Amino acid sequence: MYLKNQSSSNRLNNFLEEIEGSVQGHRDGHGFVVRDDGESDIYLPPNEMRAVLHKDRVKARIVRLDRRGRPEGRVVEIIERPPQPIIGRLLQESGVWLVAPEDKRYGQDVLIPKGATGTAKPGQVVVVELTEPPALFGQPVGRVKEVLGEVDDPGMEIEIAVRKYGVPHEFSEACLAEARALPDKVRPQDKRQRVDLTDIPLVTIDGEDARDFDDAVYCEPARVGRAKGWRLLVAIADVSHYVQTGSAIDVDAYDRATSVYFPRRVIPMLPEKLSNGLCSLNPEVERLCMVCDMLVTAKGEVQAYQFYPAVMFSHARFTYTEVAAILANTRGPEAMRRKERVADLLNLHDVYRALLAARQVRGAVDFETTETQIICDDNGRIEKIVPRVRNEAHRLIEEAMLAANVCSADFIAQGKQPGLYRVHEGPTPEKKEILRNYLKAMGVGMSIGDEPHPSEFQAIAAATKDRPDAQQIHAMLLRSMQQAIYTPINSGHFGLAYEAYTHFTSPIRRYPDLLVHRVIKAILDKTRYQLPVLPTPGEAHAKLAKRMASRVAKPSAAPRKLSAAAAKETQAWEAAGLHCSANERRADEASRDVEAWLKCKYMREHLGEEYGGVVTAVTSFGIFVTLDAMYVEGLVHITELGGEYFKFDEARQELRGERTGIRYAIGSRLRVQVSRVDLDGRKIDFRIVHEGADLVPRALKDKGVVPRDAPAGQVARKAAPRKSAAAAPARSPIDAIKSAVKKAVAKTKAKAKEKARKPRR
Repeated sequence: MYLKNQSSSNRLNNFLEEIEGSVQGHRDGHGFVVRDDGESDIYLPPNEMRAVLHKDRVKARIVRLDRRGRPEGRVVEIIERPPQPIIGRLLQESGVWLVAPEDKRYGQDVLIPKGATGTAKPGQVVVVELTEPPALFGQPVGRVKEVLGEVDDPGMEIEIAVRKYGVPHEFSEACLAEARALPDKVRPQDKRQRVDLTDIPLVTIDGEDARDFDDAVYCEPARVGRAKGWRLLVAIADVSHYVQTGSAIDVDAYDRATSVYFPRRVIPMLPEKLSNGLCSLNPEVERLCMVCDMLVTAKGEVQAYQFYPAVMFSHARFTYTEVAAILANTRGPEAMRRKERVADLLNLHDVYRALLAARQVRGAVDFETTETQIICDDNGRIEKIVPRVRNEAHRLIEEAMLAANVCSADFIAQGKQPGLYRVHEGPTPEKKEILRNYLKAMGVGMSIGDEPHPSEFQAIAAATKDRPDAQQIHAMLLRSMQQAIYTPINSGHFGLAYEAYTHFTSPIRRYPDLLVHRVIKAILDKTRYQLPVLPTPGEAHAKLAKRMASRVAKPSAAPRKLSAAAAKETQAWEAAGLHCSANERRADEASRDVEAWLKCKYMREHLGEEYGGVVTAVTSFGIFVTLDAMYVEGLVHITELGGEYFKFDEARQELRGERTGIRYAIGSRLRVQVSRVDLDGRKIDFRIVHEGADLVPRALKDKGVVPRDAPAGQVARKAAPRKSAAAAPARSPIDAIKSAVKKAVAKTKAKAKEKARKPRR
């Protein structure tokens, strides 16, 4: 951190130091060096960005500090230019061919020589390979490597996103050949040394549009000691049986680390033969699985568990909607169609309620948030955006999976083998302070301690759920928490209130789950799992990896000395965790980018239309509003809020007008008009056409201040002064000043006349 009160010697050292980092461009022409050591980013003015590109690895030196003590620098050396294809539209201007990058962080158009356009036509979206880097007085030069098509082609937004974020989307030939060689069904030799569960009525419960089925469940009443309880089976697809460590399929799966989900398309971690076929727990076929077999008490505690490989036969494929309907009415049409499975579903519901009660006792965080789903037509255009409603069936499966994941973490810890835990740490000191100040400013009357427990967050959420600003408070509680990561260092899961937690239940779509399966099998076989020698995280993830590593708390116990082999093994697991965490973020960013593109394209058709909405975020430069009917977010820039000066209150997370006192905070209701859509920048701008009465403080309402564009009657009623028999006509401040000046002038003139009348002595 660079501060104004640093000693002169420290400042000199800062200015002399050469700092390594990655360039992050900005669409306005400037950029930043994101430091490898995690310290404050270094600002690069536009002239410094002329010779570098977004994502370049550089050495920079700080040359000055701005008024707020933030560092500004210049690039002294370009360490590496990563081979980064640039996606954009091919244009021809005055006979010159160029490509305007789709990602505006690149900041410069790429010149294309006449013979390097290939088969591309003007206006098409292309992938460019750089042949000459940019210089201070010259633009970058490249050649067209791939033609993606027209910008309005169905699915073009996905083709752009996978290349923009470097998402692997084509399997290697070796991987596909290996997948083709796999059997089409479970063979007799595959069943050896496995528990036969084909007579157990395991079922899958997933969404209507699901194609790969990772998990199946079954529950029956059981005695746990002398008390009532349940036997809960969670069977997970045994991907590790078919994907051998270090194989071609394994290498591709590690490279992807996760499946990426887009509207109407999935880029799977595994080839389709595995993900939708051989590994998927499809109904009425035999499948290999790993089972977590648990005894659950009436209080929702897992009294005992065991893991074992098995062969299963899915007796039904349920959807969440169908199960929720059966649980709500066991005599309804859905229950009549599935009457042989109704008793099993009721047992699952009973164990779910016990697990849920244990969750509440544990104090785990459980905020209700609204997730949305984009419904597209055959051409890839948005038809509508609808909320994903979580019903009892969703929660039932979630609690069953949580129980299995906790058991897998405990099994690995008891087996004293390294593995990847899913770690979620509590808020950082900075976020704790911001949250405390916010809760105090909002008059909540509750706060969090120095070492907060998730139950404190849940208690605040429960205590404020009926307040008008509940949504605002809950949003701030969520934002104070950190992101979960994969790491071999177990620091517990703050949000779920678990001492140890890992991911075991989705090996078809998550590589960490596959690694957990392999470790569990190694413990069962009394061997030790060795990580394969696979590619290490690339430079594109170096910055994120280092920041993640710095966030992972070290074990409280004094670290024991490790042998060279043990240290190397730990380092390999840390690299795998960082790689999986970084690629998880990459998948999320690519998915959000596609959704933002689709929403922008959708809202272009609604320019000028008005909608009701709620403020979902407040910044120093404006407010973000999410529309009620469409679940689309846009910005109302601070310049659109009127002619007065607005001050950002960080403690209250609101913008407040200095003259009128009008406040814009999370949860405020507005009516807005769609004023501008920037498809390239993925931005939607709104302007306010009507403000809610709750934005104006009561004291100011009494003085006649009203929201803009309020109904005429409301304005007249609130703006008119209160009349009384002795009241004088209302005057504006300007009239009052004029009157005072007039009186003062008259008084001065009167004194002068009086003085003139008196005789001189």
